Amino acid sequence: MFDPTTLVGFHTWLSLIAIAAGFPVAAAMLDGRISPRWNGIYLSTAIATSATGFAFPFTGVLPSHIFGVISLALLLPAGYGLYVKRLEGSWRRSYAIATMIALYLLVFVAVVQAFLKAPALQALAPTQTEPPFAIAQAVLLAIFAVLTWLAQRRFAAGRSMTA
Repeated sequence: MFDPTTLVGFHTWLSLIAIAAGFPVAAAMLDGRISPRWNGIYLSTAIATSATGFAFPFTGVLPSHIFGVISLALLLPAGYGLYVKRLEGSWRRSYAIATMIALYLLVFVAVVQAFLKAPALQALAPTQTEPPFAIAQAVLLAIFAVLTWLAQRRFAAGRSMTA
């Protein structure tokens, strides 16, 4: 599958772990609560995914770099809000929104990679300008827009974080 001893493999595994951990984090927020173990795994691997993306050789700014900067701009304050501010006040809602948008970005990139690497998907959208790719990304955006809205409402109304 992916060789974790290479930068590409390590980066890919981090991404997959972050996505897998992000779903229980999102589910907990939709239930108005926090999942401390999953949050730690999600935040650490999502931040590491974005950071390792800058280690690849490049000659100019690529869309992946822009996504990485946006992701870090969301995840670092989310981590601060969770671990330093303990989700007090507006940090609770901000955490939910930032976490969900960062998860969306990870899944967005996973869909891009799937269309690049999976032969069946590549045949449907070889240049990623074809309708199947646009439809997949539009559906993903719609799903995450609704989930983010629900998560921030339900999580903001949920229980305060305890020590």
